[in-house]
Amino acid sequence: MKIKNVTANSRRKAFEVRTAQGTYLFPYAKLEQPPSSKDRLREVRVDKELASEGFTYRLESGREGTVHIDHVLEYNEDPKLLRDLFLYKLTVEVQRRLRKSVLSKREIIRRLATSPAQFYRLLDQTNYGKSVGQLLALLRILDCEVTLFVRHGVEEKPAILRAI
Repeated sequence: MKIKNVTANSRRKAFEVRTAQGTYLFPYAKLEQPPSSKDRLREVRVDKELASEGFTYRLESGREGTVHIDHVLEYNEDPKLLRDLFLYKLTVEVQRRLRKSVLSKREIIRRLATSPAQFYRLLDQTNYGKSVGQLLALLRILDCEVTLFVRHGVEEKPAILRAI
């Protein structure tokens, strides 16, 4: 995702990051080198060296920092990014379980009722076109049980959803 514009909002103590999908806030407190009353923000710009997928800020002391759009989206809990992170984690777990499995890849492909090409697309952690259901089916063939915890805040007991 490309950043179209970034501005500093000193009243909110946050950057306003504008993309084609919307405007997101990213607080100064989340920066590695946040501005302070003694070291104020001097400049902020979209970083072309990051293909406009990040921005760089400079403080009066000359210190610089860079923020990638993924950090902004993660802070704002962008649903698409959270889905992609979930798919990535599931895929890495599938890869780990496959290395330990006694089943041959041919047998797994047969039990999935899919093609070898589709099977290898499922194993590609950079492929976000696959569904969670496909990965859950693959984990089930690998004799794994997946448990998903859903809770509101840290005080509530989680509701457990089991995928078998």
